[in-house]
Amino acid sequence: MSQNFSKDQICIVIGASHAGVNFAFSLRKEGWEGRIILFDKDPVFPYHRPPLSKAYLTSNDAIEKNLLKSAESYEKAGIELQLGITVSNIHEHDKCITLTNGTSYKYDQLVMAVGARPIIPPINGLDTANNVFALRTATDVEKIKQSLTQSTQKRVVVIGGGYIGLETAASLKKLGATVTVLEREARILARVTAPEMSDFFEKLHGDNEVSVLTNKNVIEVAHHKNINEVVCADGARYSADIIIVGVGIHVNLELAKQANLEIENGIKVDETAKAKEAIYAIGDCTFHYNPHYGRFIRLESVQNAVDQSKTAAAAICGKHPVYNSIPWFWSDQYDVKLQMVGLSTGYNKVLVRKEIGETTKFSIWYFKDQELLAVDAVNNAKAYVLGTKFIKNRNLIDQEKLVNPNAEFKALNLVQS
Repeated sequence: MSQNFSKDQICIVIGASHAGVNFAFSLRKEGWEGRIILFDKDPVFPYHRPPLSKAYLTSNDAIEKNLLKSAESYEKAGIELQLGITVSNIHEHDKCITLTNGTSYKYDQLVMAVGARPIIPPINGLDTANNVFALRTATDVEKIKQSLTQSTQKRVVVIGGGYIGLETAASLKKLGATVTVLEREARILARVTAPEMSDFFEKLHGDNEVSVLTNKNVIEVAHHKNINEVVCADGARYSADIIIVGVGIHVNLELAKQANLEIENGIKVDETAKAKEAIYAIGDCTFHYNPHYGRFIRLESVQNAVDQSKTAAAAICGKHPVYNSIPWFWSDQYDVKLQMVGLSTGYNKVLVRKEIGETTKFSIWYFKDQELLAVDAVNNAKAYVLGTKFIKNRNLIDQEKLVNPNAEFKALNLVQS
C-alpha cells in the first residue's frame, strides 16, 4: 500500500548524477508531496556520464546537449537543485546534514548517491606532472580537450587498460592524438572479461594505430622541459604531452562512515536500497544483494543507478519493491559496440559464437558448468537480447548448437527441452 507524506517533510539527496537525479524524479512520481533537495558538488548542471569518454569528448557540443533533465523539468517537479555545494557532515541522530559553508538542513529521509572518485596511483612524479587528467566529470573532459588543442605533438599516454582507458584512447585517436595505452596486467580487461575479448580489443586498437602495451607497470613520471616521460618498471620510457589515468575508482564513503552505516565494498543496503532507518543509498556507492546470483555485489553502471533509484523511491513511499535486476553494460570503441549482460564471476567455461562471413560480429558466453552467467556481444544485438532472456529465465543452453555458426540462432533452437 502506498503511503502519503505531508508537504512539510523533506527528502535530501546527496549526489546529482544518474542515481540521484532519477531518484528525485521517481520519488515525486511515486507521490512524495514534501520538499526534495538535491545537492551536488559539481557546479555543472547534471549530465549523462557515459558519453564523456566517447561522443562528448570527440564533439564540439556544449554540455547542455548532454543533460539528464532540462532546467524546466526540475522546476516543474518541484525539485530544488543546489549545485557546486559540498555536504561536509551527516548528523544521523539529529537527522540533519551540514554543508561546508556551515548551513544545516533537517531531513525526514536521506538518500546517498555519493558515487565514486578516480584512483590516482602513488606514482613518483605524477602529482607534479603537466596535463595529468582522470576522466570522471565534464570539467575533466574540457581540460583534456583544451590541452590537446594546445599541444603540438599530441602525444597521449593512457595509464590503465580498462574500458574507460580504452574508450578514451579511441576517442583521442579520433581527435588526431598519438596514443599509447599502458596496462600493468598481462592483458587488457583482465579483471572483467575473457582472454578472447581482450585479444579482440587489443587487435582492434592496433588496427587503429593505438599502441596497447601489457605488463607495463608505471613507476615514475619524469619531467623534461614541460614534457612528461612515463617510466615503467621494465625500463621502457614514453614521452607524453598528456597523461590520462584510468586505473579504477574509490567509492566515496566518508559521509557514510559519519552516519555509522555498514560498509563492505561500498555502503551495504537491503533489497529496497535502505542502509539504515531513514537513510538509503543508491548507485555506484552501494553493495547490494542480487537475488539472481545469490550474493552481494557492487556495480558501476547506469542501469544499476537508475534501477536502484526507482526501488528506493517506491520503498520510501510505502511500497515493497525488491531490486532484482540482471546487470548490463556497454562500451563503444571505434565502430564497435560491445553489449554485456550478466556477471561472469565464477565462470569455468567460455564459448565463442562466430557468425558466418563476419569478422567484427560475435559473442562470448560464460558458463559455470551448465548455468549461463553472462554474455558479451560485439556488434551483435541479437546475442545480447537472447543472452538476457536466457539468464533471466535460467534456461539450459544447447552448447553444441550455440557454437555452431550453421545452427539457427534463436531461442527455441538453443534452449534445451
